[in-house]
Amino acid sequence: MEVWVESVDVVDQRGFAYERVHGGTSSIQNPPGGKGNPVGWPTRPGAGATRPMTGIDLPQYIFVRWQSLAEPQTYNVRIDIPERVRQEMLEPREVYCAWRDAHVTQYRKIISIGLAPGGVAKAWLNGGCLESIEIGRFEGAVEPKGPYGGKSGGAYYRPPSEHAQHYLDTHSIPFDSW
Repeated sequence: MEVWVESVDVVDQRGFAYERVHGGTSSIQNPPGGKGNPVGWPTRPGAGATRPMTGIDLPQYIFVRWQSLAEPQTYNVRIDIPERVRQEMLEPREVYCAWRDAHVTQYRKIISIGLAPGGVAKAWLNGGCLESIEIGRFEGAVEPKGPYGGKSGGAYYRPPSEHAQHYLDTHSIPFDSW
């Protein structure tokens, strides 16, 4: 289901806050012709629409505000990053990368966040050819000010795409699948 990310804010383990480190289009897995099934999360979540964040220490909290274009509704969520996840980010792992046809050392240094209607977010720790590790599932809250903190007069980023709108017209949103 399509979303628009208004902002991603990070508080690192030193307590430093970094506002609006990311936002905009969310990378979603669109099948050809938009004929996929939006139920549930992918079995192998990708890195998504990444953005390097230099100078930020390991994350302690990540805050995301997004627009669920399917509903439409604006949500915000706080994602707590446990110590075990921060420790995993520091561990080098030997792995075979099929696309490189080589054994390499990699780190799980990418946090992917899935965003769904109903204010549900799920986070994974990823790293190149390494298997993803689930960090957790998080319940967001409706943003009472609406899109853009109330500065857009209630207007959302855009309506759903043609394929997404067709799905919404012919199916209900599968809220319980996330």
